[in-house]
Amino acid sequence: MLQRSCILVVLFLVMHPQSMFSSADETKLTSEELVARHLEAIGSAAARSAVKTRVVQGSAVYAPIVGGGGRVEGKTGLVSEGHKLRFMMKFNQGDYRGENVVFNGSAMGLAFATSNQSRSVFGAFLSSQDAIVREGLLPGVLSTAWPLLDIENRKPKIILEGLKRIDGTAAYQVRYLPHKHSDLQILLYFDQETFRHIKSVYSLDVGNNVGPSITESIRLQADRTTLEEWFSDFQTIDGLTLPSHWKIHFTRELPNGATTVTEWDLKEDEVTHNMGLDPRNFEVK
Repeated sequence: MLQRSCILVVLFLVMHPQSMFSSADETKLTSEELVARHLEAIGSAAARSAVKTRVVQGSAVYAPIVGGGGRVEGKTGLVSEGHKLRFMMKFNQGDYRGENVVFNGSAMGLAFATSNQSRSVFGAFLSSQDAIVREGLLPGVLSTAWPLLDIENRKPKIILEGLKRIDGTAAYQVRYLPHKHSDLQILLYFDQETFRHIKSVYSLDVGNNVGPSITESIRLQADRTTLEEWFSDFQTIDGLTLPSHWKIHFTRELPNGATTVTEWDLKEDEVTHNMGLDPRNFEVK
């Protein structure tokens, strides 16, 4: 009987690997302790406070994975100062020219992304769900606006929800609730061993039951949008450990069942701290 029970336990763990994390492991850490460990993983308090501005430059690859095709190479740039942020991607081929997102500390601006002077679906999502930029969540610790650097002023609610598997890596899942209400579900993931921020997931479901007929309305699915950020290849610069690889996945699931998936693969080649920044970098037009 004991042997059979042991076999059943082993089978359960094989079929449910997440259960290998004991509840004790998940509750040892409080959300406050996780944030403190995460900040230490970025760098010492002195190293963090010494950085006032950051300029990041690198290469970018744009690739529609589902619902399109092709691969376009370009450049990316990011400047940040306190809660201010400007993020750019530039592509010189095709109709899609890239993104230009600005937050001046109180208001957000977004440039047209196509040759016919319109926003991309990705840009429209950032504009309508501006908590991603307003809170300093985009692009993780690459920006000085990262909210966990300034929780006292940001005042978010941080809920530690336990350990999950992220591409084979054990990571703490944290639910982030902005001080100002948002319809978004925001989940942040931190490597269990290093406490580095390795992933963010923003998701939004909008119900849709208005079709040309009752029958077609019943068949309509929710409009689902998911934005994922992945961070890897961490390097230490001026005493701060930052990711040099940033990948963005943007998925749209439309009510009619159609799905599009777009990817941006960004490699950060150069990071410079405390460079004097022209205030025009953060002008919202």
